[in-house]
Amino acid sequence: MELGIVGLPNAGKSTLFNALTKAGAGAANYPYSTITPNVGIVNVPDERLYRLGELFKSKKIIEATIKFVDIAGLAKGASRGEGLGNQFLSHIRDVDAIVHVLRLFEDENVIHPDGSIDPLRDIENLDLELIFADLEVLERRILKQSKAAKNDKTLMRQEALLGALKAHLEDGNSVRSFGDVDVEDAEFIKSLNLLTAKPIIFAANVALEDMGEGNVNNPHAAALRAHAAGIGSEIFFVCAQIEQEMVELSDEEKLLFMAEMGVEKSGLDLLIQASYRLLGLISFLTTGPDETRAWTIKGGAKAPQAAGKIHSDMERGFIRAEVVSYDDLLAQGSYAAAKEKGLVGIEGKEYTVREGDVIVVRFNV
Repeated sequence: MELGIVGLPNAGKSTLFNALTKAGAGAANYPYSTITPNVGIVNVPDERLYRLGELFKSKKIIEATIKFVDIAGLAKGASRGEGLGNQFLSHIRDVDAIVHVLRLFEDENVIHPDGSIDPLRDIENLDLELIFADLEVLERRILKQSKAAKNDKTLMRQEALLGALKAHLEDGNSVRSFGDVDVEDAEFIKSLNLLTAKPIIFAANVALEDMGEGNVNNPHAAALRAHAAGIGSEIFFVCAQIEQEMVELSDEEKLLFMAEMGVEKSGLDLLIQASYRLLGLISFLTTGPDETRAWTIKGGAKAPQAAGKIHSDMERGFIRAEVVSYDDLLAQGSYAAAKEKGLVGIEGKEYTVREGDVIVVRFNV
């Protein structure tokens, strides 16, 4: 999974990226301090892997990963090249979702480019920049398509779709709200890699004093939650300052610090959960003496698709999957015991993989 981190200057974007990835990205109190995109890859914590690893005496534990791409702060006019913003927008065209870091904290020592704290205004400003950037892509594609379409019905249909998308964006709308289209059109739209087609996660960066006992005491919180729900996005509240302070702590120290601060989950945990929900992802597991590993797939995937995630030969030569839930396997203490109790299912090509399934794939190529 790949996530692009965006936001206006001084929203705490690079500070949060630092904390999430421990990559040491530059963070400074002036616009455009992130001159080149920062990239960090982090593991998705999963306690189940370590328990299975102990049970099967695995040599290696391999967690799922998330790739973060942190680009320069995007001010007004970024899509037209102001503030060097335009050259960085291309770096997030291939991500699975966009994380928009919003500033909710007051600090007279950290300037806000628009002079005041108003996250809904900031969302509108950044959305407009993404819309302008998408319009530029569509205009180039329409010009190219019109020359090639002529008597080709497929290209003519695509040209009409491009025109409809352009009109939709010119009205100030995102591609996400374009409406229902058939499978063929949906695939074509996906191939365009338009920024406003990507799912959005709002990371609301609040002050230290706003965090406590699982609640967020910030005057903008309710309006932001309502906005996110209205457009089908995810939102989580985080204090980048706290996250930064936890970077050098051990796991035990981190738990104590979070308890002291009244924080139930780390920013990384909250972002992972939001990402999986928004993108409809689940994890299945494989285990054995060599390795125990988590695999990320779309919810609703069938057994052969899951097998293909491990290796394309497994999908091509799929025979069956032997499936047991993580909880049942752990409770029985061994694969043989779970099988003896009838807890291991023999599943065919139509089996829909569930969260936490432990799978052994049988295949022949």
